[in-house]
Amino acid sequence: MAKEFKMSQKRYDELLQELNESKTVRADEVAELIKEARGYGDLSENSEYDEAKNEQGKLYSRIAELEEILLHAVIVDENDADAGKISIGCLVTVTNLETGKTMPAYKIVGSQEADVMVRAVSEDSPFGKALKGAKVGDEVSVEAPRGTIRYRVEKIER
Repeated sequence: MAKEFKMSQKRYDELLQELNESKTVRADEVAELIKEARGYGDLSENSEYDEAKNEQGKLYSRIAELEEILLHAVIVDENDADAGKISIGCLVTVTNLETGKTMPAYKIVGSQEADVMVRAVSEDSPFGKALKGAKVGDEVSVEAPRGTIRYRVEKIER
């Protein structure tokens, strides 16, 4: 069975738009670069041609990746989840029990939406797996390279 890619409808739409743009606008741009580079003469010593072909390879690779993701996408309705338990779409606040420090809120998301820069944590990550299904007041343990870290769930928002 192929891997499922859980994501919001918004993320699905973003990936679909990227795929459509890649197949049309970007593909045309890369084809034009190749055509232009061929005009520079001998292809064996033509760095512009090599670069354009590399760009084409990257584009085709990304198109294949996007098609695979979208084919196996599972849209998660963030409103259907159990209100008291952590699931995709929740904003979660936890306290590190070792330090007593309350962490800034994390959003639990599907693997295709994870972005540490905006505190969006994948449900497939060790942290996401530990939190999934927990309720306010529950203590969870996360296996980290430096050892097990324990957290208490302080707040869950939808």
